[in-house]
Amino acid sequence: MTSLDLTTGGTVLPITRWGTPVMHAVTRPVTDFDDELRALVRDMFATMAAAEGVGLAATQVGIDLAVFVYDCPDADERRHTGVFCNPRVTLPSGRDRRLESADEGCLSYPGAWAPLSRPDQALCQGQDLDGRDVELVGTGLLARCLQHETDHLNGTVFGDRLPGRIRKKLTAQHESMADRYPADWPVSPKRPVETTPPSAG
Repeated sequence: MTSLDLTTGGTVLPITRWGTPVMHAVTRPVTDFDDELRALVRDMFATMAAAEGVGLAATQVGIDLAVFVYDCPDADERRHTGVFCNPRVTLPSGRDRRLESADEGCLSYPGAWAPLSRPDQALCQGQDLDGRDVELVGTGLLARCLQHETDHLNGTVFGDRLPGRIRKKLTAQHESMADRYPADWPVSPKRPVETTPPSAG
């Protein structure tokens, strides 16, 4: 859904964390499909790869623009790589709606995971980098990714969808891992787990 040259040549940017206002507000629609947008997408692909993610929204690099990138397998392990501008997600209803519970994490809340039920299929419609209409049906992890990234562009983080008790556990897990993630991660790499040296006797 995007030319491969846009997945290379970008600059790794710091990932914006939950609590930053841009992460919790609805984004502006993309109206200019220009070189500035392409440069942003290149940087987003570079940042996603450095963080070992499968999706990244513009809000996660501090930009309040309705665009996300993805590089994610579907339920059949087929890899899908692309970009959506102004995405809309449609989920199955009635007898076609099947929820799948799986651990979900967020690059903007690193080191923490929690189970979250989401529909196992999602139709994402939007525009490509030339402003042309595009759509993609996602299954498995790809369905979760399309929902997660579109949520970001609507000011929703996945923690907002968790019950309070599970959200508290997520927060505790994130805080316990915080020392491993520098403020400018993934520009600066994740720090290794500290181990206790063996006793001398």
